[in-house]
Amino acid sequence: MTIPRRRFLKTAAATAMLPALPHMAHAQAYPSRPVRIIVATAAGGTTDLAARLIAQSLTDKLGQPFTVENRTGGSNNIGTEAAARAAPDGTTLFMANSVNAINTSLFPNLGFNFSTDLIPVAIAMRSVLVLQVHPSVPAKTLPEFIAYAKANPGKINMGSGGKGSTGAMCGELFQTMAGVKFQHVPYRGESLAMADLIGGQVQMVVATVGSSIQYIKAGQVRALAVTSETRTDALPDVPPIAEALPGYEATSWSGLMAPKGTPREIVDKLNRDVNTGLADPKVIERFIAIGGPATPDTPDAFGRIIAVDTEKWAKVIKATGTTAE
Repeated sequence: MTIPRRRFLKTAAATAMLPALPHMAHAQAYPSRPVRIIVATAAGGTTDLAARLIAQSLTDKLGQPFTVENRTGGSNNIGTEAAARAAPDGTTLFMANSVNAINTSLFPNLGFNFSTDLIPVAIAMRSVLVLQVHPSVPAKTLPEFIAYAKANPGKINMGSGGKGSTGAMCGELFQTMAGVKFQHVPYRGESLAMADLIGGQVQMVVATVGSSIQYIKAGQVRALAVTSETRTDALPDVPPIAEALPGYEATSWSGLMAPKGTPREIVDKLNRDVNTGLADPKVIERFIAIGGPATPDTPDAFGRIIAVDTEKWAKVIKATGTTAE
């Protein structure tokens, strides 16, 4: 039997669509079950707070509970591995941060590959960090601090949220570019480093603006410079490090990822819904309060940010001989 050309073309087109229908239905039905967002850092930190803001926004929009599960330990690697090994069905997501890009080079023998075992969904925010000193440090400007550090090599204690933390690596990059040497004192979190900076046990810390600004405004610490290329609205009177050290730039990012193999339709849906939430004026205010701003973008753009950061910190780790020990 001869099939008329027009009917043949319609039949062929309909047949070609059949493989896509389950994926389309999957995306339209998603999420049909509760979703967990694994956070590899402790509750109350910038990444955790960003995850909770996104979880609430997605819960309100999609009608299924999105809950945050803190899986801490191992310099972020325990929670990251749990997310990387989860089923790629959209029911487990991961709130990554820039420490994951650092760990790629800092821990060469991990049981997972951050660059390939997780895929980008939506970047949430990019946080500026601030280089700050105890008031007893005589320097009032960054050039004065560099001169003071050169005159006192190894005598300035630099606190951080731990080896491999973004603040620690920003400090390492600063030392390399400024030609100075600090004594690194790692803590189990930024808040502990900030407490000892206020108490004078360490003289300098590079930490996120969100965790530092209250102490800066209270005069308990002195902000000398921010790590972004330009000034930040949160601290408009504080110059960027790049004014004294051209080319210096470093920020801390947080963003949503999913296990490799998660259907692209789900990734795209989540990206749209996360970005819609990040555009809400109330959400924008909350992100600024925790050190934002929110920075909605595509999964591919987020992937490029991760790749650039991974390469940057790999070079710093190699140049400084930084280890996880």
